[in-house]
Amino acid sequence: MGRPRKALLDRARIGATALELVDERGDFSVPEVARRLGVQTASVYHHVDGRAGVIELLRERVTDAIDPGTLADARWDVALAAWAHSYRAAFAAHPRTIAMLMTSPVRAPKVLAHYDRVAGLLLDAGFAPEAVLAVITGLDNLVLGSALDMSAPDPMWEVAYGVDAPRLVAAQEASAPDRADAAFALTLAGYLAHLRALLGDAPEPAAR
Repeated sequence: MGRPRKALLDRARIGATALELVDERGDFSVPEVARRLGVQTASVYHHVDGRAGVIELLRERVTDAIDPGTLADARWDVALAAWAHSYRAAFAAHPRTIAMLMTSPVRAPKVLAHYDRVAGLLLDAGFAPEAVLAVITGLDNLVLGSALDMSAPDPMWEVAYGVDAPRLVAAQEASAPDRADAAFALTLAGYLAHLRALLGDAPEPAAR
């Protein structure tokens, strides 16, 4: 028999399979990825640099869903808000990846290029170079925390019979069904307002 026209294994399939495993149970191992693909573990290592390499493939697959066009708006704060919403949606689809990706260094060139665009946006807006990573990290924390919140149980606060928390119960009963979205909008608006204040900037008036 001749060689198959399509490679049996490539980086895209490895990343997709690892993401399936993480979505299912929150973690993966390289041998598990190999078994699911029907290949030897050594074959996977021919394509990636161990577990860390697979994590970067995971990162690329999740962040591919972030729309880079959101950063094209002329106003930095409008662009950053649109990017944050797209970023949140991408990770809300795969919340079990968050802990793994947040605690691993970012090495994937495609993802680094994406963050480089955000850094450029902030520098062009007038942020000092020493402030840029703090701004990006703060936004990361805000977005990824909210993405996790979207996968939280509803209701989040279970007040058992006999527990004295009447104000919390009343607040929960009065809250809108889109609590996670409302919380994200509130927090993001506050964060952007603080950043504008740091620059001495103000939002443009809305068109009438």
